[in-house]
Amino acid sequence: MGTLSSSSLFGAILWLVVSPFMGQLVEEGNAYQVEHRSVTESTCDLYEGTWVRDDSYPYYTSCPFLEKQFACQSNGRPDQEYMKYRWQPLNCNLTRFDGRDFLTRFTGKKIMFVGDSLSLNQWQSLTCMLYSTEPSTKYTLVRTGGISTFTFKDYNLEVRMARNAFIVDIVMTDAGRALLLDSVNGSRQLWEENDVLIFDSWHWWLHIGRKQPWDFIRLGGKTIKDMNRLAAYEIALKTWAKWADSIDPAKTKVFFQGVSPDHDNSTEWGQPGAPTHCSGQTEPLLGSGYPGGPHPAEVVLEKIIGSMSKPANLLKVTKLSQLRKDGHPSVYGFGGHRGMDCTHWCLAGVPDTWNELLYAALIQ
Repeated sequence: MGTLSSSSLFGAILWLVVSPFMGQLVEEGNAYQVEHRSVTESTCDLYEGTWVRDDSYPYYTSCPFLEKQFACQSNGRPDQEYMKYRWQPLNCNLTRFDGRDFLTRFTGKKIMFVGDSLSLNQWQSLTCMLYSTEPSTKYTLVRTGGISTFTFKDYNLEVRMARNAFIVDIVMTDAGRALLLDSVNGSRQLWEENDVLIFDSWHWWLHIGRKQPWDFIRLGGKTIKDMNRLAAYEIALKTWAKWADSIDPAKTKVFFQGVSPDHDNSTEWGQPGAPTHCSGQTEPLLGSGYPGGPHPAEVVLEKIIGSMSKPANLLKVTKLSQLRKDGHPSVYGFGGHRGMDCTHWCLAGVPDTWNELLYAALIQ
């Protein structure tokens, strides 16, 4: 049981995400304002920045359908400062999320998150952000198998979540459960029903023992008992990218969430004498650099997306989330004081920023 280590690091590939504004940061009290001026694409990177205190956050303080594992305040977390930080890009301004505009723009549409529990984290964040905009709106929440559908009935908008931790197929055979690194045929029809898709995959690639939901790997007609997990992840991403390149971007917008980091090793954020996990962390790291360097899975993901003929939009959330060692449930998650969760994120919290970035990309 447990997880495999992902200690090797790769050189990063920079991806620029464009915002229509850049400006000079001006400190006013405990928040930062931005003086705007127009910029060209080459000068604006929403993913290079710092976390600043902003008392206008969070977007919501309660959410009636929030799952226990993310509901840190309800689970007894005593501090609230982790909810009051805003992501401030260095040379531009991130558009503030406008839930009513989002609901209006996507009236009659279907949005689907596809991935593991980190995708669930972002899906819950978005539904709470939208619900907080119009708490009197009628909604339904239906779970069927591995698919959850949240429908804003007044807007005929479906925000869906499909559990699929590996993205590629897992099938049952006479010999056991096979992880098919070269197939997405079991899911592609479901994906193609949607107007916006946001994918996520990484954490389950490290599971071994009883937590591993497959028995062997199949690739190119060959059966493999196991292989380097980062290499397997790269092959699976290539399979997904080949499918994504076949999608008409005018009909379906395809995003990848990026790799959400754990905070299980305090030496990675420059505090070797601290507890090795995220317990007791109440503040983000200052500045824009992470001592532990780039995440190896994110580097692989950037390489694959960069090789696509019609590149998916990468929500490059890894580094900005690496700075948020304070944002995890720790003992205020699903397991309570019996468990330590430094993988998922409290809500309200960091995934709300991921959805601000999603919104900015959708409206540009």
